[in-house]
Amino acid sequence: MIDLHTWDTPNGRKISVALEEMGLDYSVHPVDITAGDQFDPSFLKISPNNRIPAIMDGEQSVFESGAILIYLAEKYGQFLPSSGPQRIAVLEWLMWQMGGFGPMPGQVHHFLGVENAEAQAYGLKRYGAETRRLYGVLERQLDGRAYVAGDVSIADFAIIGWAWRHERHRVDLIDFPQVRAWYDRMMSRPATQRGFSVALS
Repeated sequence: MIDLHTWDTPNGRKISVALEEMGLDYSVHPVDITAGDQFDPSFLKISPNNRIPAIMDGEQSVFESGAILIYLAEKYGQFLPSSGPQRIAVLEWLMWQMGGFGPMPGQVHHFLGVENAEAQAYGLKRYGAETRRLYGVLERQLDGRAYVAGDVSIADFAIIGWAWRHERHRVDLIDFPQVRAWYDRMMSRPATQRGFSVALS
């Protein structure tokens, strides 16, 4: 049984989707980041950066969502090729999500809550433009592909966690038809649906 320490956020949903897609038994332990639970010493033992998600798999702790996805895929032999160009492609797109398609829309989320109108306008213009650029990158990658790296993979699980919030990013998927088709394809998968419906908070 894997213990998933998490909250209802895009990064948290990446892991619940992956666990459901892999058919693994897990137990959810909510970490209320609105109440400061991420600073609790017991949580810091498994996630020293005080960020969700983190897992315990027996005696093994893993923090950072990308590291968790790689760990699960390698240990349980699913959704990550063992070698070759397809493995490289999956890791490339996983890192693309971790480095851009997460931090940038996350800034949009932040500036939506900024009260100073001038600061908000600046932030939404800058990070909104970069977020749309990233959707454009994904659009081009998905042209002629059902999934981002060929077969469905942990890269798709990582990206769907953030694409799930596209409305909050102020992005209409009608502007990105390949992304929209991929999004609908992912959201029609029963395991992905379970990953989004399980209570994380």
